Amino acid sequence: MATRSRGSRLRRLLLATLVATSVAVPMTGATRPGAVPAPVPAPAPPLGAATPAALAERYAASRAEILAAGRTAARHGHHWRASMLREMAAPARHFLSFDGRDGGRTVEVFGELSNAQRIAVLVPGAGINLDKYGLLRGGSMRLREALGDGSAVIAWLGYATPSSVSLQAMTPGRADEAAPGLRAFVRELRVARPGVRVSLLCHSYGSVVCGRAAPGLDVADIVLFGSPGAGAADAAALRTPAAVWAGRTAGDWVGGLPHVSIELPFVTVGLGGDPISPGFGARIFAAGGGGHSDYLASGSTALASIARIVSGRADDDA
Repeated sequence: MATRSRGSRLRRLLLATLVATSVAVPMTGATRPGAVPAPVPAPAPPLGAATPAALAERYAASRAEILAAGRTAARHGHHWRASMLREMAAPARHFLSFDGRDGGRTVEVFGELSNAQRIAVLVPGAGINLDKYGLLRGGSMRLREALGDGSAVIAWLGYATPSSVSLQAMTPGRADEAAPGLRAFVRELRVARPGVRVSLLCHSYGSVVCGRAAPGLDVADIVLFGSPGAGAADAAALRTPAAVWAGRTAGDWVGGLPHVSIELPFVTVGLGGDPISPGFGARIFAAGGGGHSDYLASGSTALASIARIVSGRADDDA
């Protein structure tokens, strides 16, 4: 009976992936983000303290990397990417790091990191890369506005995300690769800004990245939203002292996925337990209506709830 149940769950999981693949609109004629060449970036200068001078140095170094990637893209005929990178290099924008290779990795700051007392690190999910970066940037800007003065939001695109519709997005492999980088970044942030409140905000597949990075991580909150799983059976398995929160909008298709994790000989298929289920043990926050990409939409219930958590004003009934 156990073998039959396990096989049934695996069939459901694979069927969900195949159905999603069948309804996806193929991007015919589009250049894959990873196919755009970019130079190898120089190592980012260490951020020993988040003083205005140290941050200015780090931002300037990242801006130089963005401009170099733009010139490389232009030389190879990728003019749309080159134009986008010129916009990213505007003096008003602040990047802690940038790497244009393999779809792109970048870390952008919204707000004044040098004096923020509340810092949210936003980890995106599948399908986010340089060509789709506007989605992550827009959500970060809206969250920063909702949080107000004394806060900063950091958009952490620090890993090669899986394609939105792929078997890779149904396994924790990319998250396992990403977790050490996220842990290292949070440690650097804690050294640079000791004593401030740091919250980890994890959307969609980003929840798996956060789950893999969670054990012992020095953050106040881990917030899972639009989550297909966190790569763990429950909140206790994350082995974190942080408060674990979870929310899902009423129209999010992720709710229809089979929340299982099945060990096969060479791969784990599935992303673990459902974070909003009672058995997972997370604190549930109100997310209201909307779909999978609407959690940080202007005026949304989810945005208000997440801002309350980051600010430390949420309670167990939020």
